[in-house]
Amino acid sequence: MIAGGVRLDGLISGAAVTPENARFFAVPLPVVLHIVGATIYSVLGAFQFARGFRRRRPAWHRAAGRLLIPCGLLAAITGLWMTVFYPWPPGDGELLAGFRLVFGGAMAASILLGLAAIRRRDIAGHRAWMTRAYAIGLGAGTQVLTHLPWFIFFGTPGELPRALLVAAGWVINLVVAEWFLRRDRRPAQVRTRLVS
Repeated sequence: MIAGGVRLDGLISGAAVTPENARFFAVPLPVVLHIVGATIYSVLGAFQFARGFRRRRPAWHRAAGRLLIPCGLLAAITGLWMTVFYPWPPGDGELLAGFRLVFGGAMAASILLGLAAIRRRDIAGHRAWMTRAYAIGLGAGTQVLTHLPWFIFFGTPGELPRALLVAAGWVINLVVAEWFLRRDRRPAQVRTRLVS
């Protein structure tokens, strides 16, 4: 979110145009929509996973979900659009573009599958698909953590390491999400014994 805020500030204040940001100045609407959609999705979405809050305020959960679905789809679709139509900055390549298309498409598909599940009153399916979508949506935050050690020890990553580090952020989030989903599927008795 900080990077998005910096990007928006640069667009609004007229920061210097560089090879890394020229595409955003040439066509700013997709990146602005992406940042706004992703920010709302990331911040408001966190409350959707607070079990106690969800139980005490189910109407709030539904109302927030009605805002989060379009925001999440907006973030995913604008991410896909930028991957396809913006020129690639230095250091990006086909592999990274492919990863962005796969994970952006998976995020949009997960949101739509989560919506379809709740319309069928399949709460478990809804929760699982929305958890996966949220994990992908938070990938940029984890990508900071996957890049940091590389920057410290090796400097700026080349095209292949950069693509793999970006993908690692999404994969780590999805692995953690799947672990939580599987952990919560165990019978309550087993969970109680493990905690005691």
